[in-house]
Amino acid sequence: MPAYFVEVPTILRFIPCAVLICITPVLLRAQGNYEIQVYGSDTVAPGRTMVELHSNFTFEGFKTLNQGVLPDEHQLHETVEITQGWTSWFETGLYIFTSYGPNQSYKWVGDHIRPRVRVPDSWHWPVGVSISTEIGYQRPIFSGDTWTWEIRPIIDKDWKSWYIAFNPALERSFHGPSVPEGVGFSPGLKVAYSFTRKFSAGFEYYGSLGPVTGFDPLAQQQQQFFPSIDYDFGPNWEFNLGAGWGATRSTDHFILKMIIGHRFRFITPRVPRILRPNPATGGME
Repeated sequence: MPAYFVEVPTILRFIPCAVLICITPVLLRAQGNYEIQVYGSDTVAPGRTMVELHSNFTFEGFKTLNQGVLPDEHQLHETVEITQGWTSWFETGLYIFTSYGPNQSYKWVGDHIRPRVRVPDSWHWPVGVSISTEIGYQRPIFSGDTWTWEIRPIIDKDWKSWYIAFNPALERSFHGPSVPEGVGFSPGLKVAYSFTRKFSAGFEYYGSLGPVTGFDPLAQQQQQFFPSIDYDFGPNWEFNLGAGWGATRSTDHFILKMIIGHRFRFITPRVPRILRPNPATGGME
C-alpha cells in the first residue's frame, strides 16, 4: 500500500483490539449466500478501485416458499462488490445483489453500502484491525428483513505460513420479522496455510447464533463450514474458491462459492504541491 500520510481521526484510536469482522450469513427467513467471505483487515489503497464478483450456487437448500420468500435451492446468487480506497485507512464499498434460478430470469435483489476504517500500519499493532458498518435493502421476495444494518469488525494475523481472521458481527433488522429479536450475533472464522507463495488452503466458518440476549436453540442456528483455497494471480488480483456444508437443519446443506476480483486505478490521489523559491524571479514556484 502506498505510504500516504493522512491524519487519522482521534475517535479511531479508541478501536479496541477485540473488534472483528464477518460476512452476512444465511437466515432461515431469507435467501442469503450473496457474499460468503471472511474479510481481512486491509483496506483498498487510495486511488484504487477493487471490483469483485461473488458467485454462489446452492446445490441443496430450502425448497419451498417461506413467508413469501422464494426458495434458494438451485439458485445462483451473484454479487458485484465495488470498493473505492480514499485514504490509507478508509474505503467505501457498494454491493449489488442478483439472483438467478430455474424458470427465473436474472433478478435484482438489493443493494448495500459499506464504509470501513482500519488501524494504520504506523500504529504498529500486533494484529490487523478494521471495522465497517453496512446498511442496505433487499426485496421482500428474497428477504423477509428488507432493511438491515450491520457493524462488522475484524481482527486478523499473519504468522509464518499461517493466516487467521476471526469475524463476529452484530446485525439488526429495521423492517421485517427479525425486528423484535433486536441485535443478532454472527461469528465467522478463517484459518489458512500457505503451501507456496501463491497457493493457500484452509477452512472458513460462518454462523448465525441468534439474539445477543439469548442464542437460538442449536437446530435453529446457522452453522456452515467451507474448505477453501486462495490463489495469487498477481498483486492486483483476488481469487477464492470453496465448498460449504451446513451442520444444522436451518442451514443450506451444500453451496459452492467463488470470488474473483481485480484492482483498478480510476482515481489518482492528489499529492500536495510543495512550493520552492526561484532565485531567478525571487518568487515561489
